[in-house]
Amino acid sequence: MALNCGIIGITNTGKTTIFNCMSNTKAEASSFAFSATKSNIGMVEVPDQRLIEIDKLIRSVKVVPATVEIVDVPGLAKGASHGEGVGNKFLTDIQQMDALIHVLRCFDDPALPHIEGSVDPVRDMEIVDLELQVRDLDLVMRKMQRVEKLLKLGDKDAKKALETLHIYKDHLENFGNARTAPVEEEDKKHVQELQLLTAKPVLFVCNVDDISAISGNKYSEAVLKALEGTGNEALIVAGKLEAEIAELEDEADREVFLSDAGLSEPSVNKLIRAAYKALSLQAFFTAGPKEVRAWTIRRGMTAPQAAGVIHSDLERGFIRAEVMKYNDFITYKTEQGVKDAGKFKVEGKNYIVDDGDILHIRFNV
Repeated sequence: MALNCGIIGITNTGKTTIFNCMSNTKAEASSFAFSATKSNIGMVEVPDQRLIEIDKLIRSVKVVPATVEIVDVPGLAKGASHGEGVGNKFLTDIQQMDALIHVLRCFDDPALPHIEGSVDPVRDMEIVDLELQVRDLDLVMRKMQRVEKLLKLGDKDAKKALETLHIYKDHLENFGNARTAPVEEEDKKHVQELQLLTAKPVLFVCNVDDISAISGNKYSEAVLKALEGTGNEALIVAGKLEAEIAELEDEADREVFLSDAGLSEPSVNKLIRAAYKALSLQAFFTAGPKEVRAWTIRRGMTAPQAAGVIHSDLERGFIRAEVMKYNDFITYKTEQGVKDAGKFKVEGKNYIVDDGDILHIRFNV
């Protein structure tokens, strides 16, 4: 299951710098507003120490971590939904994302002018929210027009759909985000194909200066206060510092520089874990002499659905899943050891895959 995260924010917040400290693809950062003409796309490997521990026991030819696609969407500005700045072309890019990483400028830099004239991350957050809300409101109202026509034709589902759309419309008009609209879970299907921007999980990143990498600063404190009670998470990242560390080729050198900065790990690791949590994602593993690999699935997926993430044939011809728990495999060292301990399980089509399961799928097509 491919996961993609869109990096969004006001122009000149350091979005591309954050992208560069996360991605295997490096993009050119610019101090000129709206200089980007397209989104930057890169891949980042999902950090998971369990893969390494499994491989220590199996000694496979290669280790293949799960990956996340990262998309650096050019900076937005007040009026973007009406064509200002880069216009709404990039709002369409955002629609394709599973989750959003909203970068907020929490640093001073006279050489990098702020498009609004001053550094105020809470104001910037509200500007971007408003632009996304305006876009969502337009999408909702367009669908309302279509549903009203269906209602006149006697469509039995149109009445409930229209009621749900009115709830979203009122909520968005009152500067609310679609994710907090008072709609029952089963009724969200009526807007699913709209891919509403403000319905997507969002992680906020306070992009701070180097000396604020550990404890943040007055700007990040204002963001944390503004997010109190919203259920949204904010992470503090010194983007410029971490982008420089990410450019180091030697792993030992990176660890030294991280340690000198007082960081235990790159912030990209925290971002990816937060994205997994926001999207209710987890990993299972396949392990053998050729490779140890991590696969991303949604929580609650059955064994056949998980098998389908590997290949559609495995889901179509699913017979059973042979399951070892990660902790059991690490404890007993081998598959035979797990079997001897009575921990090896054979599961059918209704088995719900747990985070960290090591699966071997039996199938016949």
